[in-house]
Amino acid sequence: MTAFDLLVPATCSGCGRAGSQCCATCFASFGPPTRLQVPGVGPPVWTLAAYHGAARELVLAFKERGARPLAAWFGALVAAALVALGPPPWTLIPAPSRRSAARDRGGDHMLRIAREAEIAAVAPVLRLAAGVADSVGLGAGARRRNLDGRVQVCGPAPPGTTVLLDDVVTTGATASACVRALRQAGVRTNAVLVLTSARPHRPGQ
Repeated sequence: MTAFDLLVPATCSGCGRAGSQCCATCFASFGPPTRLQVPGVGPPVWTLAAYHGAARELVLAFKERGARPLAAWFGALVAAALVALGPPPWTLIPAPSRRSAARDRGGDHMLRIAREAEIAAVAPVLRLAAGVADSVGLGAGARRRNLDGRVQVCGPAPPGTTVLLDDVVTTGATASACVRALRQAGVRTNAVLVLTSARPHRPGQ
């Protein structure tokens, strides 16, 4: 505990309870990987939680409100999930952010999480070309058009079980565009792992 912690005690970003950045109850909102049906993506898509309640609050706190210590919590969840997705060695490819969004957030938030999952190699080889708009409020078709031809691969990925990592899946447009760009560059994506899903899903799906 630092002097800052003594002066300004940490509160849970999920529920506001004092004690830590993420309390045990909110951490338990995330579970083992649950498979989703996401048409058009290709490789299997897995999520660790539904995008509501404490899980949603934690993702937003990390992504939009500067709760950077949550990267370690999310990294631990990702590392545990990788074991269920395929044999080692694992390579995590973070889904890219718009440059302006990454600048506003003080860096690429998914890259930060990927680096905290210490059992995997990290290959930040995806980037978005200029002209990609914020996807908030866009429907499925508009999201696809927004990303069409604008996901670029800027380097090779190490061999192994390759997992695309993102924070939330809604329509699947981002995952589909990333997988397609990687495939065109000769990189096979074995799985897509998202922290949360805004899609309907049920255990065992």
